[in-house]
Amino acid sequence: MNLFWKKLFGGITPTAKLEKKEAELIEDMKRYDIIGKSAQLQEYYKLFHVVKSAGFQENRNILKNRKYKDTEEYKSITEYNKLKDSNDIKTYYKVLESKELEQYLAFSATPQFEDLGDKIKVKESEKLTKLSAFKHSNEYKTYVRFHDSFVIREFEKLKAIVTSPEFVKSNDFWANNNRWHQTPEYQTEVLFNKLQDNEDVKFYINQKAERFTNYRTVNQTFKDEFNSAKIDESKWSSGFNYKNPAFIQHHSFANEKHANNAGKNTTIEHSCLKISTKQEKITSKAWHPKKGFIQKEYEYTSDVLQTGKKFNQKKGVIRAKIKCSGKLHHCFWLGAENKLPFVSIFHFDGKSITVGNTTKDKVDGAQITGINPSEFYIYSLMWTEREMVWYINNVEIHRTNMNLPKEEMYLGFNSFISEKQKGSTGNFEIDWVRVYAN
Repeated sequence: MNLFWKKLFGGITPTAKLEKKEAELIEDMKRYDIIGKSAQLQEYYKLFHVVKSAGFQENRNILKNRKYKDTEEYKSITEYNKLKDSNDIKTYYKVLESKELEQYLAFSATPQFEDLGDKIKVKESEKLTKLSAFKHSNEYKTYVRFHDSFVIREFEKLKAIVTSPEFVKSNDFWANNNRWHQTPEYQTEVLFNKLQDNEDVKFYINQKAERFTNYRTVNQTFKDEFNSAKIDESKWSSGFNYKNPAFIQHHSFANEKHANNAGKNTTIEHSCLKISTKQEKITSKAWHPKKGFIQKEYEYTSDVLQTGKKFNQKKGVIRAKIKCSGKLHHCFWLGAENKLPFVSIFHFDGKSITVGNTTKDKVDGAQITGINPSEFYIYSLMWTEREMVWYINNVEIHRTNMNLPKEEMYLGFNSFISEKQKGSTGNFEIDWVRVYAN
């Protein structure tokens, strides 16, 4: 597979961008989970159901949009003021409170009241003259017309209503164009809007929870970011891994041009694991298929690093951020107790990159071109019950369901110079390794 065009046209996400995106996704998931348990979010949802309810919205619309002229309060106060400002009613109450009416009513209750019908007596009496004049006045006639009338009863009724503290409060409320702002419901709405504009709440409600599905369905079982000064021996061992502890762990092979240097060529620099292949003469134990172990002089040294005694896993997601240099082999692989099964997650042979699953019959894999192995890329294997899928960054490069391993396997990194290669120095750099179980 040639990734040149994918890289050129953005089909393969740059490593730094992919890492940043994944790191942000994990941080977003952590933040999402924290906010999801917060009292703040619970209050938001509680108020959401209140504020968004049909009853709340209807009441809000009424209070905000109802015109004062359409209220019973307006009708009552308007009718009351109309009657209060009437000249006839003003006259009625003026007469009602006058001394003239008081004197007239008192006189009307006496036997002398009949004298008002005698013109001669009226003419001869100043008192009767005044009483007669009052009786025939327009004011008294107005009083008589309105006294104990429906109009006065209605006026008194309205007066009792509009002067009550309850009415005054209600009328002031409806007369206020900003009446909605005076309600407890408005305060509820203000609090809801404040929560709705809160950065954490906005973040939570705008998230799609399915973004985090892949991260929730896996459990990280192994991780090394290489942040310490030296190799973590609780995770890694140098040399080869053999089931039988009597077997020699640190050795080389007779058909290769380098000696494995028992971890001396493996360092951590700038939070990055480095296996260095160096040009230096060394005599090392070498395995010869016919002669067994022999002493052989080599021109180069390198190293093997693996988790055979520390970590093994069947299935899951295995990832590493890798780059390499030099015209030699660099390999990130999964091994088992025996020579096979053997799974290559990354293998650079000095010319091209390959990945694949090695079985007795063949190597089921793919060759990758179009990217520079001296640049960091994330090489991943997704191993399930049904298949194995290889990725470089976000691009799937190979998939197989044939002859899948049936046993737990361990992680391995090594650099080597094959018999056919001329020989070269180089570095194999691993920024991090992460393994997940699914």
